[in-house]
This record gives sequence, C-alpha cells and structure tokens, in this order.
Amino acid sequence: MIRTRHRILALVGALAATSALAACGSDSSAPGGDAGPPRPGGTLRYGLSQPPTCSDPAQSGTNQTIYVARQIVDSLTDQDPRTGEIKPWLARSWEISPDAKVFTFHLADGVTFSDGTPLTAESVRNTFDSVLRLGGAKAPLGASYLTNYVGTTAVDRLTARVEFSQPNAQFLQASSTVQLGILADATTAEPAEQRCLGDNIGSGPFTYAGWRQDQSATLAKRAGYGWGSMVFAHQGEAYLDRIEFTVVPESGVRTGSLVSGQLDAISDALPQDVPQLEAAGARLLSTANPGVPFGFQPNVTRGPLRDPAVRQALLPAIDRKQLVDTVLGPQFKPATGPLASATPGYQDFSARVGYDSAKAKTILDQAGWTPGGDGIRAKNGERLSFSVLFSQAFAGNQAILELVQQQLRQVGVELKLDLVSGPENTARQNAKDFDATYYNSTRADGDILRTTFSVDGRNFNARESIPALDDVLRSQLSTADPAARAALIRTAQEQVLEAGLWIPTIELSQAIGAAGHTRDLTFEASARLQFFDTWLSGH
Repeated sequence: MIRTRHRILALVGALAATSALAACGSDSSAPGGDAGPPRPGGTLRYGLSQPPTCSDPAQSGTNQTIYVARQIVDSLTDQDPRTGEIKPWLARSWEISPDAKVFTFHLADGVTFSDGTPLTAESVRNTFDSVLRLGGAKAPLGASYLTNYVGTTAVDRLTARVEFSQPNAQFLQASSTVQLGILADATTAEPAEQRCLGDNIGSGPFTYAGWRQDQSATLAKRAGYGWGSMVFAHQGEAYLDRIEFTVVPESGVRTGSLVSGQLDAISDALPQDVPQLEAAGARLLSTANPGVPFGFQPNVTRGPLRDPAVRQALLPAIDRKQLVDTVLGPQFKPATGPLASATPGYQDFSARVGYDSAKAKTILDQAGWTPGGDGIRAKNGERLSFSVLFSQAFAGNQAILELVQQQLRQVGVELKLDLVSGPENTARQNAKDFDATYYNSTRADGDILRTTFSVDGRNFNARESIPALDDVLRSQLSTADPAARAALIRTAQEQVLEAGLWIPTIELSQAIGAAGHTRDLTFEASARLQFFDTWLSGH
C-alpha cells in the first residue's frame, strides 16, 4: 500500500505550522489595524447575490449554495488552498493501493453528528451510497467523483475501505469536496427533495437553525465541535455564534447594506463599488476559482455549431480582455483555455484563443459562411445564428454575454441570449435542450475536464466518442504519478480546444465585500468561503 499516513503525534506539529500559515493570511490589513486575538461570539450577517438552490451539501452546485452548505458538513480530507496538499479532517490518516482502486480511511474517534449519533465507517458508506442514489441529475459532481464505485466496507468502527472497479486517482482530492461531505444516517436515508429543505444533519462546525427557500438561511454554532480540519487556523468551536444569510440580488443594494452597517459581508462586490466600500472602512477580498472557466459549451448536434469551423472561428472572435476591462475589473482574468489558471495541470493557450477578428473571418470565409445583407453570415440557406442558455448564477453573466454578442456580430455571427432561472437552466442542460450553454465549474483538480467533457460524463456537447480525448480523460484517472497525470491533463486541454468543445471567456473570481470588523473571512481551496475561523471585532 502507498502510505499517506499522518500519525497523531505528527499532527501536533502540522497543526502548529498550519496555524502559523493561516495567521500570515489573516486580515491584518483590515481597517482599524490589529484588533488583537480572535474573540468568540456575535452574529455575522451575509448578503448572497443569488438564492441557495438546495440545503443539501451533496446536491450543492452554485457558489452561493456552497457558501451556506459547506459550513454544516465536514469531509474526510481537506485541501490546503496554498499548496494543494491534501490534509486530515474526519480521516486522520489513509492509505491508497498502488493501482489507485482502494482507499482506506482511518476516522477520528469521538466525532458526532449534530443529532448526537457518532461518526462511523458506516456513515461514510451510507453517505457515498446515497450520492449514487441521488444520481447525476441531482448530484452531478458527487456522482462523477464516484465513477466506477464498487462500494465502501466498514472494516471496523472507524476504518472505511472505499473501492473502485477502475483506478481513480482523483478520488483523494474529491474526498475533500463539499459534495462528498459526510452526513448522518437520518439525512442520507431521505429522498432528494426532502434533503433540500434545510434539515440536513452533518458533523460540521455549524448547524441549520432556519431555512426559507429562495430567501434566507440561518446557521448556529455547533457546541462542542472539536475535530476541525488541519487546514483551519484554530481548533475547537467556531468563533461566530450565528450566520444569517439573506438573498440580496441587486448589487447596489448589497453594497449599500454593507456600507450602512446592515450587513457584515456580501457576495459579488463589483469593482466600481470599491471606492464606496473603502470610504466606509470596508474592503474587497478576492481569489481566483480553479476548474473550468466561464465559457460556451456548444451542442454539436444542432444548428450551425455542428460545423467544427464555426466552433474554431469563435475562439479568436471573442476579445476576452475587453470583457474583463469593461464588465469586471482587475480581480478577474481572461480565460486562456479549458482550465482556469489556478487549476493543477493548467496550460496557457493564449496564443490559440487570443483575439483576432480577421482570423475568425478567414476561418468562416474558407468554410463557406458568407455575409448576408444584414452582415450575418449564411451557408446553404442556414443563418449563422445560435442561442446561448444561461442563468444569473454569476451576477456578471448577462453583461458579459451582451458584450460577446456585439463582438460576434462584428465577424458575422448572431448570438441570441436565453436567460432562464437556475432550475430551468439545470433541467435544460440535463436534457441538452440548447444550442450552447454558458457556465463555469469549480474544482481544484484537473479531473474536472473528465466531468465536463467525457462522453461518459455530463457531456453537454451531446457528442459521440472522440477516442483520443476520451482515452486520455480515462487515463489520467489511472495515473498515480502527479507529473505524468498533469501531462495527460495538459493533453486533454489541447484536445478539447481542437474539437471546439469549449469556447472560454473569463476566469471567475470570488469578490467578497467585508466590513472592517469582519475578520479572517477565508477562502478554501475551491475558492468558496469558510467561516470557521471568522470572527467579529467590536461586537
């Protein structure tokens, strides 16, 4: 067995090192200077830009949903946001078989769920089994992490052996995600719909104290919590007594509420609001999301996007720098390929996707798409027009797509915007009822390419098998050597672009507005907020 064992005595030193690192990353630059050591107590009032879609961590997908659900559930492992290293959490040590098919986790003793039941190896089995019962429609990310899952065996009360029929090198990182967070039997036994109603039972540092769908969520500190991640800056209970999440869709209202003291932190703070925030003693916290950046995923079975030349022409037709400069701001970056730059295995394809409208026109000319009287191209009587399905999961989506619409028109392409609600967006994506869909997907592992682009994955491209691409996506699963796996992931990125399966636009960053008294609001490895170490000065 490959031993990835972290013995308890060694953990003391690791914890001290982690605490020192976290202290270096604290809000020492916050207005008001050094507020002294963290103080427990208080209620943090947080303004979400969109409503959480479901209270169940396994079914969480959007950033705003994960901000809430992450707090009530612990995972087997955690990922250090600075180094990418996998660290102990509920599992204090683990072993991985040489063929990456068997993962054996040794659980911390004394952990309980918020209903008082103990964490056992059976809890791990029941959680993973329930994710597969939810399936790809309800829990697409968690189900993809458990590809080729055979089952989990409770070797003894605190030892869980997770087995796969094929190598699954990405699984250790997957075990750190919120979608595979461990839940109590009372939750995993419930049907999918019931699990979305705010009564989920985890072992996390907070519990649900209230849930009003599309309106608000309230979390309360878990008394007696003492088994935090080795990435956390402190051990013991969380500092905050409560977190009150309210949905405030209008960016100006969110900023105004923060500046006036009605909220302590907000999502999706806009660059133009920074002077107003700073004048009120607040500041902007930001970090780049790893994973697949925002972009168009074309349905290659319908409309002009069936033509590979059209998909290739779209790559240089988009001025990504203009998108960032005009709509977003310096916290964001233009996307340069199918992976965001913060993702392990990322490769920069700037030269290939750089803006060049003349090149886009030449590709379309050579493919027989000729401009019509209104400037929009056509071929064999078919107009070069397609619609893009999207939701406002990110507040900047509509403004970005409106600018892309203008850019594409300059090369003779008509883009129609199809804005729908979050639930309708998900339903139509699953049914592949779109010309192209626009979204991003966050994960700090290059295996997100398999989830997104494999013929056996979500496959929103609705494509048939591309053997070279599908083979390399499967091969990286069975490659334990990090360098060799990274090389395969780089190859997969190139093949995704070659096939025109993704038209990247911008890299998502989390931009959080925080009041001066809101301290140590931190991002975890997947750029989602972790409130465990957060505290309020002067409360």
